[in-house]
Amino acid sequence: MTELTQQKTTALAAIAASTSLDALEEQRVAALGKKGWVSLALKTLGQMSPEERKDAAPAIQAVRAEVAEAIDARKTALEAEALEAQLASETIDLTLPAPDRHKGSIHPVSQVMDELAEIFADLGFQVATGPEIEDDWHNFTALNMDESHPARAMHDTFYFPDKSADGGQMLLRTHTSPVQIRSMKKQGAPIRIIAPGRVYRSDSDATHTPMFHQVEGLVVDKGIHLGHLKWTLETFFKAFFEREDITLRLRPSYFPFTEPSVEVDVGYSNEGNRRVVGGHGDDEGHDWMELGGSGMVNRRVLEMAGVDPDEYQGFAFGLGIDRIAMLKYGMNDLRAFFDGDPRWLQHYGFSPYDQPTLSAGVGARP
Repeated sequence: MTELTQQKTTALAAIAASTSLDALEEQRVAALGKKGWVSLALKTLGQMSPEERKDAAPAIQAVRAEVAEAIDARKTALEAEALEAQLASETIDLTLPAPDRHKGSIHPVSQVMDELAEIFADLGFQVATGPEIEDDWHNFTALNMDESHPARAMHDTFYFPDKSADGGQMLLRTHTSPVQIRSMKKQGAPIRIIAPGRVYRSDSDATHTPMFHQVEGLVVDKGIHLGHLKWTLETFFKAFFEREDITLRLRPSYFPFTEPSVEVDVGYSNEGNRRVVGGHGDDEGHDWMELGGSGMVNRRVLEMAGVDPDEYQGFAFGLGIDRIAMLKYGMNDLRAFFDGDPRWLQHYGFSPYDQPTLSAGVGARP
């Protein structure tokens, strides 16, 4: 045991004199490693008689504990010294800008909805909403669509097996027109609303998705005519695309819920691989592009919504929000709107602090 005591004294002195963690690790291995002198002393216990082991084991274990405690204490001291040296040598330059943090962004569809609301609010419109799960009366019948209308077909409409309280078929709305019916039934006329929201149709390609966004407008009052419709749409497009050279062409068409009905075409030109709205469609280098449908509200629709068609008349229009967003901000594939790719949002997204206003520009980018 005298030799063990001498080894302990030498080891404790070496541990206390260690000036680095590497040097301390060497002392730990020399004492407590598999071939260390403490480990070897413990192995000799197996060669002793029970009486000898009873006296020697506590002494060896005490040496082992004392050496291990000394190593831990010295390690703590060396780590503290290293931290103090690091703090003394390193400084923080408070004049440097803070590191960039990940910023959330507003989806272009949400941004365009805000832009729509801002522009139409200035024109005296209110924003109206309604359920996305509709019954076929509000979605079709009240809009003058008979039982044989193609829009009712399974390949266009997502139906539910459930029935409404009066036994009608339930479905995902195919347009936001039911909001017009509900709004007229609730508040009557005069009325001036826009109805933005999600709609659903069984269609999918580069310019169509099963779910997309639509805004419809409705004005019902006394003395309303197509001139009011054209002026409203021209005023909106000029504010939305932030151009004064917007030219519209109203082309005769057919919709069951309007009579007369017109398609709304706008002049545009091609710049590179992008369509740029503006100019007259008949000018050189320009053409016409259809942006939506519109017309004077059909008498039968007014009647079913509880409005007297002999006293009031009005106009309605519908536009694809995703499509006008693509035109304004240079996007070329509708499907990317719904992929959820953060890289796409970083490129096209909007700052949540940069709200659209008519004074600052509804399309102001961050």
